[in-house]
Amino acid sequence: MTRIFSGVKPTGHLTLGNYLGAVRRWLEADQCRGEALFGIVDLHALTVEHDPARVRRLSRQAATLLLAAGLEPERCVIYVQSHVDEHARLSYLLECTASDGELRRMIQYKEKGAKARAAGEGVRVSLLTYPVLMAADILAYETDEVPVGEDQAQHVELARDLAVRFNQRYGHTFTVPRATFPPVAARVMDLRDPTSKMGKSRQGGAGVIHLLDEPEVVRRKVMRAVTDSGREDRYDREASPGPANLLDVLAACEGADPVALAGRYTSYGALKRDVAEAVVELLRPVRERHARLAADPGQVDAVLREGAERARAMARPVVDRAYRNIGLLPAG
Repeated sequence: MTRIFSGVKPTGHLTLGNYLGAVRRWLEADQCRGEALFGIVDLHALTVEHDPARVRRLSRQAATLLLAAGLEPERCVIYVQSHVDEHARLSYLLECTASDGELRRMIQYKEKGAKARAAGEGVRVSLLTYPVLMAADILAYETDEVPVGEDQAQHVELARDLAVRFNQRYGHTFTVPRATFPPVAARVMDLRDPTSKMGKSRQGGAGVIHLLDEPEVVRRKVMRAVTDSGREDRYDREASPGPANLLDVLAACEGADPVALAGRYTSYGALKRDVAEAVVELLRPVRERHARLAADPGQVDAVLREGAERARAMARPVVDRAYRNIGLLPAG
């Protein structure tokens, strides 16, 4: 049976981009066709300056939203990363397998490190090493597939490289995973800056639709989306990234082809109105289920507790094997 792993980092409120690019695929495909694990990867939120209370709050909110979106604990494993010690245990072994050079070549380290230095801030060591922790997240579960967006493909490649290297040096230990990519709406862009990804960590949020935004907030953000003076009846990501982004969102909501959808419209106002209503209706059941779950936090706690137990049972034999193979003396 195919084993699938993916995770969400609690660094901001989940967005429409997270839902269309990842969560909906988890619902429609990944939880249905194999052993799927979905982690709230809270340790990754510690690589930059953070508010501890906010990390805890967003971790719970993310878990609640995954359940509200439709993930079923009977069909998949939903858990918090820090509740499973095997992630941190394995991460150190993989740090002993990775090289300084390959970590410094990671794109996100270069970008975030440069931004921090430009602001006169220090760069935490964890920002350099967190791709190794991400590799541990994947390899601890003998993962076959990792559904990701294009911006995360480099991290899966690192996990593959470390698995192969460890296996060659110390004997077969890990399954070598592969990245898989969703075919539609893999990369929803910011409505106000359509050349940038709609990210939950972006400041301001004027171009970011959050899953818990009220309908009027969604409509206002969509109606203020950037367009251009080009033709309304064509889809061109390079020449008209704003309208193309709106068409991508509408296509993902309706299960349609964005190129075909473009032929419907003779004005961007009509396109925006249709996008706004499609998004409001898409998110309505998620918001309603979230409200019910948030009113009963004990239910979410029980899901996370059981998920951590199941995740631990999967990861511990793999990590114990890695400890033996690398040469560490077994305890007791």
